[in-house]
Amino acid sequence: MQECLWRVVAAEMPAKFELEAMCAQAVCARTYTLWKAGTNAHENADLCDNSACCQAYITPEEAAGRWGSLTEVYTKHIASAVAKTDGQILTYEGKPIQAVFFSSSAPETEDAAAVWGSGLPYLMSVSSPEGEEVPNYRSSVVLTAEQVKHLVADSGLGIKLSGNPSGWIRNVSYTDSGRVAELEVGGVTLSGSAARSLFGLRSACFEVIEDEGTFTFSVTGYGHGVGMSQYGANAMAAEGSTWQEIVCHYYTGVLIQSAG
Repeated sequence: MQECLWRVVAAEMPAKFELEAMCAQAVCARTYTLWKAGTNAHENADLCDNSACCQAYITPEEAAGRWGSLTEVYTKHIASAVAKTDGQILTYEGKPIQAVFFSSSAPETEDAAAVWGSGLPYLMSVSSPEGEEVPNYRSSVVLTAEQVKHLVADSGLGIKLSGNPSGWIRNVSYTDSGRVAELEVGGVTLSGSAARSLFGLRSACFEVIEDEGTFTFSVTGYGHGVGMSQYGANAMAAEGSTWQEIVCHYYTGVLIQSAG
């Protein structure tokens, strides 16, 4: 487990982050590993290295290629986080939780129900302290009407666009956390997550403005928004929070227990 966790943490979180944030990531990764292994998602393995399915994974050799002269420092930093939290996992009602995480958040994380349609009591919306210090915290995507037409045509969603582009995207509604809940594209209702995927946005926390056939999407944060924000965890650590305080903040009502 320690070898696996080092490689997951090295792949999932910037190695320069605060130690307590790295510890929080190690606990999340350990917990998620046990949760995922219990789902029998793969016929011949407990986990895969596809971050869209399980968790990202990088070998020490690949990591060294990224880190260069800082390889020794970062290698020890991550190993320390894994060792410091050895065996510690997050549980709810005695079972490992689905300890999902993402890169950076708007001022609040998202309720799982708003993203995946079904909620979990420990994946509720909470405050997240990161902001403008995060690289690409605010981003934008600008699409012409022709580009929007191509994206929609290739989506398989059955959307047909015609008439003035000013009426193509309408009736945008937002969740309590400030992310798009739903919007209509060509009269077809999409979730915020589906719109994020369709238009290639970094998160579902966005606003869209159409001006003379050009659509500008202004986006905040990066990721699905559910669970622990990595940059939020780092901001908390920089302000003096322990890894225990970080994980208990982002996962509502969980217990920290030994996996053994």
